[in-house]
Amino acid sequence: MEQHSASRHSAAGVIAADRPVARLGWLDALRGIAALLVAVHHFGMLGLLPGGDFISRNFDLGIYAVMLFFLVSGYIVPASLERRGDVRGFWVGRIFRIYPLLVVVIGAALILLPADHSAVPDAVVDHPVRSTLANALLLHEMLNIPSALGAMWTLSYEMVFYFLVTALFVLGRHRLSAQISLAFAALALLLGGAVGSRLITADPSSTRNLILACTVVVLVGMSCVFSGRADLTRLGALVLGGLGLLLVLGNARAPFFETTLIFATMFAGTAIYRMQHGQIDRLFGAVCCGFVLFAGLAAGYMYNRGPALDRSWTAGWNGFVLPYFAAWLTFGIGMLLRNAAFPKVLTWLGAISYSVYVVHLPVLHGVHWMMQGVEIPKHGPGKFIPALIFLALVLLLSHLTYRMVELPGQRLAKRLLKTLEGNRPDPVSHRR
Repeated sequence: MEQHSASRHSAAGVIAADRPVARLGWLDALRGIAALLVAVHHFGMLGLLPGGDFISRNFDLGIYAVMLFFLVSGYIVPASLERRGDVRGFWVGRIFRIYPLLVVVIGAALILLPADHSAVPDAVVDHPVRSTLANALLLHEMLNIPSALGAMWTLSYEMVFYFLVTALFVLGRHRLSAQISLAFAALALLLGGAVGSRLITADPSSTRNLILACTVVVLVGMSCVFSGRADLTRLGALVLGGLGLLLVLGNARAPFFETTLIFATMFAGTAIYRMQHGQIDRLFGAVCCGFVLFAGLAAGYMYNRGPALDRSWTAGWNGFVLPYFAAWLTFGIGMLLRNAAFPKVLTWLGAISYSVYVVHLPVLHGVHWMMQGVEIPKHGPGKFIPALIFLALVLLLSHLTYRMVELPGQRLAKRLLKTLEGNRPDPVSHRR
């Protein structure tokens, strides 16, 4: 397997967009639980429990958390853009939501952890220019470059989703979420085993050229988006959307069925939001979402076998199919309970979930470093000591980074948006 599975099973929807007026407790609860399970999974805590190895082989907690996060992200991110009605404002919020924490945590990991316990892969350190560019674009998963932090792979899918969502918005096609989820699911089902991965970056030279080309395209596209002119904003969003679609269909690292299922799942989450708010026909939306679920189960069974397992995230088809179904089931239960009051600990965990997502792998490496040479009991309650230390440190540090990095970044974004409002033209808006 090209990357250790523990570096790939991380959360995505933890960076879900600005919430509607009041916090949605059920989404916070789902995010919080999933983020905690990501940390549990990466530490290998299931292996400490009776039957844990059997569960890991047949029910991958990473896939469960990832797909649950992608459903959450799909549900809330487009709603944030459409509620704001301003592509530039949306991207200001996204950038200041995502990057400050990444910069702080990656920098701290490089400075504080020794080389033999580094959370940043050697392949990133050994090729700093191309690795920095690809990771800074958050397109590294589509550019044949390892993540600066293993858990960052999901951010590539999030970033491309943002590209596609903004392109659809400026075209006035954002209400086609159900149809788009259907199309991606059909691609996964029909071509999931036929289309190869990394079709563009066949060698180091093509990888370098693609990174440079993508850097230029993203800079041009973002410059247009931030220009404050409606015509340039539209052009920039379309450029970014086209780039995202090219990378998804032609150069993702994961098997084709997994890549297309991720986007089918995210757009299905959007379709669920639209059904709930009466924006699309509920029967049609339900049929599309049902097909996405079916396609995920069928494609996982058909294609997550043989050589595909070298690039996949699980040990077999059941390790993908069962958690994929469970993620949908959990999201459905959350929706049914959306009007219920959730415990404050879950809403707090949801609030710090992005920090948990980013912080937990450096903490994991740090705990292994601190515990080296320490005799850990193999049986009895003592065997849980490293895991408990790990969880305590993750929650403590995540709370601190949320308060000291995330919140200031969000406040800075709001101040910048107020400044930009004075220069804002007629918004590129397609509310219908």
